Amino acid sequence: MTATTTDTRPRSAWAEYGEWWKRTPGSALYLLVVFALAITSLVVLITLLSTGGGLIVLVIGLPLLALALLAARGFGVADRYLLRLTGLPPIAEPTWNRDRPEADGFWMTLTRPLRNGHYWVYLVHGMIVSPIVSIVTFTLTTVWLSVGLGGLTYSVWGVFLPSGPDNGDWGTYVSEALPWLFGRWSNDTVEIVLYALAGIVFTITLPWAMGGFARLHHAIASGMLGRWPSDDLAAEVRAEAAARGAAVQAEDAALRRLERDIHDGPQQRLVRLQLDLAALERRATAGDSGAAVALAREAQVHAKTALDELRALSAGVAPPLLQDRGLAAALGAVAAGSALPVGVDIDPAVDTAVSPEVARTIYFVVAELLTNAVKHSGASAATLKASLRPSYADQPAMLDVWVVDNGRGGAGLQPGHGLEGLRDRVAGLRGVLVIDSAPGGPTTIGAHVPLAVTAP
Repeated sequence: MTATTTDTRPRSAWAEYGEWWKRTPGSALYLLVVFALAITSLVVLITLLSTGGGLIVLVIGLPLLALALLAARGFGVADRYLLRLTGLPPIAEPTWNRDRPEADGFWMTLTRPLRNGHYWVYLVHGMIVSPIVSIVTFTLTTVWLSVGLGGLTYSVWGVFLPSGPDNGDWGTYVSEALPWLFGRWSNDTVEIVLYALAGIVFTITLPWAMGGFARLHHAIASGMLGRWPSDDLAAEVRAEAAARGAAVQAEDAALRRLERDIHDGPQQRLVRLQLDLAALERRATAGDSGAAVALAREAQVHAKTALDELRALSAGVAPPLLQDRGLAAALGAVAAGSALPVGVDIDPAVDTAVSPEVARTIYFVVAELLTNAVKHSGASAATLKASLRPSYADQPAMLDVWVVDNGRGGAGLQPGHGLEGLRDRVAGLRGVLVIDSAPGGPTTIGAHVPLAVTAP
C-alpha cells in the first residue's frame, strides 16, 4: 500500500485571483438583490412593529408584534440563503424553539418569538443593520460595475453622447491641466483613454471589491443571524434530557419484563418444588419409599430447570466477569454460551476505551440480540463484532457493535417488543440502534455509542 501525499504548496497569486473571480458574479448578484430585500424588510418591519406597538394595549397588538418578529426571521433566513451565492461558508440555523416539549398551548406558541432573543436580533438586523449596510454596499457595487464596464466600452457608446463645453466636455479641462501629457490629443481621445484606464482599474479590482462587500455582509450575518454558543448548550441539554428519559423508560421496561419472566418461570418452578418437597415429606413419613424417590427425582428436575431459567435471566444483568475482566471477555463469554455458533471479532482496546456504564448496556444489548437470534430468527450461525471508531471532524469517537445472523430476517421495531427496548437503552447513552433485516435475511443489527458520554 502506498501512502497518499497532500500537496501543501501555497497556490500562486494568479490562482488566488482566479478564485476571487469565480465568486465575483455570485457576490455581485447577492449585493444587488440583498439591497431590494433590505429595503423591503425595512418597510415591512417598521410597519408591523409600529402598528403592533401602537395597539399593544389591545389584544391585536401582541399578535402583530409576534408577526413582526416572524417576518424578521423570514427576511433573515432569506438573507442567509442568498449569501450562498457568494460561495462563502453557510451560516448555521439558530435554535428557534427552546421551550420544553410539554410547554405547549396557544399563548406559549404566540409568545414564543417574543421570548427568544434570536427573533429580536433578526428584527434589529432587518430593520437597521441590513438596510444601512446594503445601501452602502449597493452604491459601491453599482459604482464599481458601472465604471468598470462603462469605462472599457466607452469608445463604443461615447460617440453617441453630445459634446461641447455645454455638455460636460471635461476632456478640455484635463488637456489644459496636463498640457505636457495631453496637449496634442483631441478631447475625445483624452476621454476615451481616461475612461479606459478607469475601466481597467475598476475591473481589475472588481473581484476584491465584490468579495470584500460580500464578506462584510457574511461577517454581520454570522454574528447576528447564526447560531449562538447557548444554542449548542441548549441542544446538548435537551439531548441529555431525552437520553435520560429513554434510559429510564428502558430500565423500567426491563425491570417489568424481568419481573414477569421471574413470575412466569423460576417462581412457578420453585412453588412446584415446594409442593413436591411437602409431598415427599408425607411419603417418607408414611414409609412409601418408591413414591418418595419418584418425587425426589421430580423435585430435582424442577430445581435444575429453575436454576437454568435464573441463569438465562441473569444474562440481562452485568455478570462479575464484566467487572473483573472487561467488556471483551464478557462479550466473548456471551457468544461462547449461545446456542448458536458465534464468530467473534472484538477489539481488545474496548476494555480501556469504554466506560462501565457503556459496557453494561452493550453487554445487555448483545446478550439480548443473541437470545433473539436463537429464539426467533431460525439462524444456524451468527457473528459478533465490536470495534472502536476514532473521532473525526465534529463527530466523537464511537463504539460500534454488530450482531449478524443468517436467519429468516424480517426483524423490526415494534411497540412493546424487545428491539424497541434495546433502542431506548442505546438512546440512553446518546447512541443509535441500526437494524437491517430484509425478509429472507440476513439480519444485521448495530449499536453505535459515543465514548464520551455522560450516563444517566
